Amino acid sequence: MNKNLLYKSKSLTFFTPKSSEGLGAIFLDTGISAGFPSPAEDFKEERISLDSELVKNKEATFYARVSGQSMIGAGLDDNDLLVIDRSLEPADNKIAVCFLDGEFTVKRLKMNKEGLWLQPENPDYPNIKITEDNDFVIWGIVTNVIKRVY
Repeated sequence: MNKNLLYKSKSLTFFTPKSSEGLGAIFLDTGISAGFPSPAEDFKEERISLDSELVKNKEATFYARVSGQSMIGAGLDDNDLLVIDRSLEPADNKIAVCFLDGEFTVKRLKMNKEGLWLQPENPDYPNIKITEDNDFVIWGIVTNVIKRVY
């Protein structure tokens, strides 16, 4: 997936999507067995573009690379690539990229009548209560995470 560097902070590095002009990668529409191998006689081959699968609103979508361990319980590990859509509405329990007091962070939103909290998914990190004293913006909602598995 092509990307253009947009901004780098201590905890996230932002990229904008760059459309690829190619045909996309080959997609084998058979299902991959995680158990016993299945015969390979019925492979149906087609092309798939990860941009078209992961980016629903190109003008409002950004990538960011995770730095840190605060969201490991949600499956967001150090160096993972996040797909962030700024056009989506924030909602309780969504994972969001937020600008908080001069820094970007990624946390789970907890919204109720008592207020708004940013909840890490690692017990070593505290919940963050958002108050009127904070410089705070919900910058976008995380829609996908791209991992390397080597």
